[in-house]
Amino acid sequence: MKKIKGHFKISNLFMVIALVFFCIYGCENKHTYFPPSDAQGGWRIAATNEEIQQVAGMDKSKLDDAFEFVRSTTKNGGLLVVRHSYLVYENYFGKGQREATPNLGSCGKSFTSIAVGILMKEHPDLFPDGLDQKIFAPAYFPSKAFPLPDPRMEDIKLGQLLSFTAGIRGNNPVYIDGKPSKIDPVGPDGWYGMTDGYALGLEEGIMKDIPFSTKTLWCEPGGGYSYATASIHDASIMVRHIALMELEDYIETNLAKPLGWGRWGYGYKYASQVNHTPGGGGIALRSTDMLRFCYMLLHEGRWNGQQIVPEEYIRSASKASPYNPHYPYSLQFNVNSHGDISGLPRDAYWKIGSGGHCFYIVPSLDLIVWKLGGRDGQYSTNDTGLPESEPLPDANQPLTDKPEFNENVYAKTLEMVISSMK
Repeated sequence: MKKIKGHFKISNLFMVIALVFFCIYGCENKHTYFPPSDAQGGWRIAATNEEIQQVAGMDKSKLDDAFEFVRSTTKNGGLLVVRHSYLVYENYFGKGQREATPNLGSCGKSFTSIAVGILMKEHPDLFPDGLDQKIFAPAYFPSKAFPLPDPRMEDIKLGQLLSFTAGIRGNNPVYIDGKPSKIDPVGPDGWYGMTDGYALGLEEGIMKDIPFSTKTLWCEPGGGYSYATASIHDASIMVRHIALMELEDYIETNLAKPLGWGRWGYGYKYASQVNHTPGGGGIALRSTDMLRFCYMLLHEGRWNGQQIVPEEYIRSASKASPYNPHYPYSLQFNVNSHGDISGLPRDAYWKIGSGGHCFYIVPSLDLIVWKLGGRDGQYSTNDTGLPESEPLPDANQPLTDKPEFNENVYAKTLEMVISSMK
């Protein structure tokens, strides 16, 4: 009996060792591939139907169907899909192409959020309370922000600023405990919300005949949700003040270089009042580099052996936030933690940008998707300051002259991609 018990214990020991070995090497090997820059070879690709099915378990014909749907939603764009670390689908139409760098609208808000996550890691002494940190104080903002236009701003926590529940005025409708409401006046949108004076409440203005203001909060901090471009631009002012550099330079150092981006920049060059990096949106990025950003998010902030963004920050950003009980939006990402969109996995999260852009991350499916869109003007040098790519001679054409920008379009795109999985 002793011999049997001993043998049993030894067998168990070997099983534990084998399991640990598998977790360290087997599980980790699954995540060791990181694509080099496109200049150094780029993403590994599954090109044929058979390869796509073998490495990704996806049906190319159904991905083609998803692409046809995307062509019916915007004048320009494309669809790119990465699963199990292979680029399994890449197709464009209109002005869309791999080298295109259009203004991606509010997709840039997520990059500002990620920059904040990196900043918190670099300056832990300034954020001892993490996302609970109250940040409208001289250590975080330049002197021009003071005195604060509304004294209640002193109570705004960083998590509220990033989740659009700080009380800073934005678009209608606003939401309180999931119920829509309206505010008057609204806050600045578009490039108006990406100027320091308007975002900090130092100035008021008129936007397409609509008066706007951020001089007063529309609710107590934490009391409701309003999609406020000024709020996330304020976060970029904080990054600029603490890092002592423009947000664009900060992202170049901490994201663009380590992830191997090609040419990139920021849009709204036509707006002379935007004299700092527009933290509320406008990043201009190549499609395969957007996938690199998404792939870094999929790997919880890791890239090629480096923890680029704190893992805890990515986990907080990718699910329902305690800072926003009013609407499914967390640290500048739409989330589906409560199954608000029944056709999508609950761990799916995404970000939409003006013009029909949207990126998606679905960790449970090891999947990232980039829906490129864009109005003609968003591709222009006048907007981005970057050279506009020559049109492809055999470019696919859009299937619409009347783009649709609504939640159903974005959800359906991801649903169709997921439906291609066998």
